[in-house]
Amino acid sequence: MPQLVESCGMFFYAPFSPFCFLFSDFLEKNMPFYFVLSPICAIFAVSINIRSFLRYQKYTQMRVLIVNTSEKTGGAAVAANRLMDALNNNGVKAKMLVRDKETEDITVVSLPRSLRLQWNFLWERWCVFWHLHFSRQRLWEVDMATSGSDITRLREFQEADVIHLSWINQGMLSLKNIRKIIRSGKPVVWTMHDLWPATGICHYARGCNRYASACGNCPLLPNKGSKTDLSAKIFRRKKELYHRGAISFVTCSRWLERQAKGSGLFVGQRITNIPNPIDTHVFCPQDQAEARLRAGLPADKHIILFVSQRVTDERKGMRYFIEAIDRLVARYPEMKENTAIAILGGHSEEVNLTLPSYSLGYVSDEKQIVAIYNSADAFVLPSLEDNLPNTIMESMACGVPSIGFRVGGIPEMIDHQQNGYVANYRDTEDLASGIHWVLEEANRAALKQACLQKVAQNYSQHAVALKYIEVYNEAMAYKNYKL
Repeated sequence: MPQLVESCGMFFYAPFSPFCFLFSDFLEKNMPFYFVLSPICAIFAVSINIRSFLRYQKYTQMRVLIVNTSEKTGGAAVAANRLMDALNNNGVKAKMLVRDKETEDITVVSLPRSLRLQWNFLWERWCVFWHLHFSRQRLWEVDMATSGSDITRLREFQEADVIHLSWINQGMLSLKNIRKIIRSGKPVVWTMHDLWPATGICHYARGCNRYASACGNCPLLPNKGSKTDLSAKIFRRKKELYHRGAISFVTCSRWLERQAKGSGLFVGQRITNIPNPIDTHVFCPQDQAEARLRAGLPADKHIILFVSQRVTDERKGMRYFIEAIDRLVARYPEMKENTAIAILGGHSEEVNLTLPSYSLGYVSDEKQIVAIYNSADAFVLPSLEDNLPNTIMESMACGVPSIGFRVGGIPEMIDHQQNGYVANYRDTEDLASGIHWVLEEANRAALKQACLQKVAQNYSQHAVALKYIEVYNEAMAYKNYKL
């Protein structure tokens, strides 16, 4: 009998080893009884092991629901999509829940269509518009989160192990909705794509540090607000919300992490810095001549690329870009013959430059976008405020060096004169010098290799996914074991 037990394997009999030891003499003397009992024990043991395996599978196949206003539009939407892909490629079952669904991707679920969705957006914008005394100047720089949708009843929410909030403004979620999510008992992770979760109402503080205490006297409001203005009221609501429930905050850059830790809202809160991922199988180097042919750009000129969702956005620094180009042309007149500008994004046709320019408009096709990046010799993004721009990451993944101001998370991405050029803030002379250095002075092959190495080490899907999985596990442990 011992030989028989050994041959069947410990997988089946390990749970019953004490039983077999106690009754071994009886079983040896009653072999017919053994042959009846043995299969029953084996089946029972298998069922126990299967249940253990399923529990293990449930753990390894963690379900994460990423919540974002839009599926594709905006930098946060792009980053959320890429994170979802990274997680799904690294053992996590991730879905996205959005208000504005733009593709047929089955891993992206939209809120149930209703007039209420449109109403939420319009009401949110109207309230902001009213508080701005009907001025459109700051309309998209302020959010109140007074209206949104209850997502806790959705099947995708109930099935999720972790709720991952991304960019949820403009009528997607209200503060009341977030409170209900917290009260559901599910672990909540919130990736900050800007400063809004850490301030009263603004997405970027623009040098204001009032959010360190209680906001109020907001420079974005008419007449610079008051001590008890809208920013102060929303600040108090957020403070009450955060201190009633545990949220694991994630910033995409070390710069934003430092900004967030200085907020009066984040005292005692957990904050982790994890960059956005990028799929290097999609954004990768291509033959430049072929890329320019696909992009419709000249083959015999240096190409300087500017990319923004809306190129006329003051925050993206188009004015400084134009001034830098004017300085270069005045200093190097030959650039009119050997250099051209490619502008990708909405309202690109409104930009007038002293160099030949190609207005590419808004492009949604990813393959075409990759071809445009690979057409460029230099990418310029003189943002005045930015977290961790996807555009710089995309450019570097294609082996194209970037030039930008020393602001936000940009210096974390561009290593000065190694994979690009970091210009002094708002310094058009230094910006022009950086463009010329990349085009005419630097070792282009070395720059390209440094770009690719930086992306592989810091922004790969695998590296970013593992960091997020660690955050998810910590959040679940905190919820389950009250750590």
